[in-house]
Amino acid sequence: MNPSVNSAMPAPLSGGKLVLATLAVALATFMNVLDSSIANVAIPTIAGNLGVSVDEGTWVITLFAAANAIAIPLTGWLTQRVGQIKLFVWAILLFVFSSWLCGIAPNLPVLLAARILQGAVAGPLIPLSQAILLGSYPKEKSSHALALWAMTATVGPIAGPALGGWITDSYSWSWIFYINIPVGIFAAGVTWAIYRERETPAKRIPIDKVGLISLIAWVGSLQIMLDKGKDLDWFNSPVIVALGVFALVSFVFFVIWELTEKNPVIDVKLFMGRNFLGGTVAISVAYAVFFSNLVLLPQWMQGFLNYRSVDAGLVTAPLGIFAVLLAPVMGKIMPKSDARVLATLAFIGFAGVFFMRSHYTTGVDTWTLVIPTLLQGIPTALFFVPLTAIILSGLPQAKIPAAAGLSNFVRVFAGAVGTSLAATGWNDRTILHHSQLVDQASVHNPAFTDAIGSLQTTLDAGTPQALAFFERSLNAQAAMLGLNDIFWLSAVIFIAIIPLIWLTKPGKGAGAGAAGAGGH
Repeated sequence: MNPSVNSAMPAPLSGGKLVLATLAVALATFMNVLDSSIANVAIPTIAGNLGVSVDEGTWVITLFAAANAIAIPLTGWLTQRVGQIKLFVWAILLFVFSSWLCGIAPNLPVLLAARILQGAVAGPLIPLSQAILLGSYPKEKSSHALALWAMTATVGPIAGPALGGWITDSYSWSWIFYINIPVGIFAAGVTWAIYRERETPAKRIPIDKVGLISLIAWVGSLQIMLDKGKDLDWFNSPVIVALGVFALVSFVFFVIWELTEKNPVIDVKLFMGRNFLGGTVAISVAYAVFFSNLVLLPQWMQGFLNYRSVDAGLVTAPLGIFAVLLAPVMGKIMPKSDARVLATLAFIGFAGVFFMRSHYTTGVDTWTLVIPTLLQGIPTALFFVPLTAIILSGLPQAKIPAAAGLSNFVRVFAGAVGTSLAATGWNDRTILHHSQLVDQASVHNPAFTDAIGSLQTTLDAGTPQALAFFERSLNAQAAMLGLNDIFWLSAVIFIAIIPLIWLTKPGKGAGAGAAGAGGH
């Protein structure tokens, strides 16, 4: 690290100022993460109010995710040009402004434009919140900072669907955006008041225009391909094929360019570090499985168990209980533990939870749904902090915004890829199981004819009504079996990626979070 940067490193915060600063930074993170999932359940309502189809309405999610994915890895470069604190505060204020634009949008084009702006300015919030918190705490307490950050980062996606469903049902969809305004103004005001004297040095560095354009090209095209693939029947659609080819060519060009560029827009060479590479791949694959299941579970409950959106959100909400309760515990045990052991226990815990879910039936009750979700909070608490510590360990303070931005970009993008693959896999397995079940539904099968006869008696209905009821039951059974396959495969993936954790090599004290973050 260069001496001028090192000498500019301010002392850690303490007392009430540290508590208030942590709250402000955490709220900015929570606001951003919450917004990535809160709109999901409101899409049918938004589409209806704006007079567009639900498919058109899903662009509200797609374009936010694409803009966000492009902006996250630019954090390191923007921090160097603007300064850490100014960039963070401006990102919060612009997020507030774009949230207001979303809320007042009179039609879909205006809403989509506001969501693109919102996604873009949200990009630096998560990686900068990590970097700012790490710089606010004493080196030996860095694990506490990471634990608090992880708590807000994990509770957001869990609270989003329930909160979004409740606001949409009780008030208006506009309020899912308006609630960001007071939160963001408070977070920006407190952050500026406390941190403005702790600004990092800014320097004018050339803009890597070619790198930026190629980044936008491959990330944007790949994100749209993933979000629209299922609707357009994947590679049977020339649009999806074109997007896929364009994304691949742009990505290859981008990597080659960034490796040879003197002032790259993204420091791709970070992947040459063993801990950064192993930790980023492990956390990204794990997050892809974790997040995709978080999306599929409420969809299944609403589509086949007749849960309301708010109730489906409440069933998944207990995931946050242990995640919150264990956050301070993680801060205490991290300095005394090997981060690799904690992450391994988390992956084993996730595998156990998904194995439990792989035995669900169509008659599953709410309590059976809630128990694995509640237990999943334990590995969730053990998951983010150790892997984030491994990723950032040994890096100089000046590189943390870039490293946090790049690792978060890979993780968030992996979540999008995982969700798309899981949704397609569920659909394909459902079709397969439906076909296998239909093979048994033959007039030559006595069990089938007995079942139809029994239904006619029970429902006091004719054969057409009994067959219609049977078809609905068969569809629900096929969807359940398909989802069970996804749960089982998720358990296997968590066990399979444990070796990735052990490819990393935490130095002495790496368990203390990014213990090396302030120094080496």
